[in-house]
Amino acid sequence: MSIAWTLFVAFLIIAGQSLIYKKWALKNITVTRHFSRSAVFEGEEVQLVEKISNRKLLPVPWLKLESLIHANLQFRKQFNLNISGGEMFQNHSSLFSLMPNRLITRRHYIVCKGRGAYNLNSATVTCGDLVGLQSVYTTIPLNAELLVYPRTLSMDEIPLTRRSWQGELLVKRWVMPDPFMIQGVREYRNGDSMKDVNWKATASTGELQVHNRGFTADQKMIILLNFEVSEKMWNAVTDPELVELGIRYAATIAEDGIRQGMEVGFGTNGYTVDAPKEPVWIPPLSGQEHMTHLYETMAKLVIDCSCEMAAYLEREFTRDSGNVAYVFITAHTADKLMSNIRRLERNGSKVDIIPLEHKQQAEAGSTGDVRSEVEGEEALGEKVREGEGTAIA
Repeated sequence: MSIAWTLFVAFLIIAGQSLIYKKWALKNITVTRHFSRSAVFEGEEVQLVEKISNRKLLPVPWLKLESLIHANLQFRKQFNLNISGGEMFQNHSSLFSLMPNRLITRRHYIVCKGRGAYNLNSATVTCGDLVGLQSVYTTIPLNAELLVYPRTLSMDEIPLTRRSWQGELLVKRWVMPDPFMIQGVREYRNGDSMKDVNWKATASTGELQVHNRGFTADQKMIILLNFEVSEKMWNAVTDPELVELGIRYAATIAEDGIRQGMEVGFGTNGYTVDAPKEPVWIPPLSGQEHMTHLYETMAKLVIDCSCEMAAYLEREFTRDSGNVAYVFITAHTADKLMSNIRRLERNGSKVDIIPLEHKQQAEAGSTGDVRSEVEGEEALGEKVREGEGTAIA
């Protein structure tokens, strides 16, 4: 056989396989993606699981799967994985070789560097022939969703001037039994729950004894977060890192309140990806299920304003019935804001203001006045505790 004939046959084979792959390479190729967990906290690790199957007799020499993924989801370096991109999004591509009727599962390890709601809704699949002369591609829909909750802090990291919203003071008004405040035991009365029985005291006295629970105030707490980092700011947030710190403050305080059995609500003049330009309002409730709802809402927050905070507080007057503890997290206290806050206090609510500022600013500021105020409130709190404790007893 002559060289020319050999070359001609080789050309026919290459051209034939090229046409075959152009028509059939993407047939019966399925791709699915999902995260190993639907929600994680900022800084935790999660797996992105890819499943690619070739349900036909024709092998696929190479298949490339590409998609854009937010830069906050950082991949570990792995074999057959390429990552490139800019500050916000990165191009993620992985390479496969599929034999006939073959399913490949690949797990990518991701560190979640930032809070957010992330949705991988599409990917581009490219297949080629044996010699790389022909390639075809298509875009396939996906539905891989991940919520990254804000990282919680220690309560000591939050610049609180007082903690009246934690229900530490015994009072005669707005009294409610506090399940976390036990003041000894007493005899069983009709209507007492059996879960309150103190079996040790019952055994020693020979009569049924139950926990004597104290009474506390401020069982309802509403956390308000101001997305305005300055009085003159509107719409676009000029310091996203400061707002992210405020979200961490809100998550930490909410978790602490829920853990103590309080009803906790949350509101902000930002908005979520589910309801663009609609300010957020979650009424106060208790329980772990409600805490999960708060986490999910905070994960979905967009760093942008839906309205002025002063206008948001105006709406709060229609909901506020007094006897509520507000925790107001804000980077500024303009006159218009303080006027509305004083109005809430006149309605009978407590308002604690948490200043929102970068760590360097906080350390540079003077703390003498705040320390004196705190010491004064603590001293007053001791007097109230002693006086009211005697009155209740």
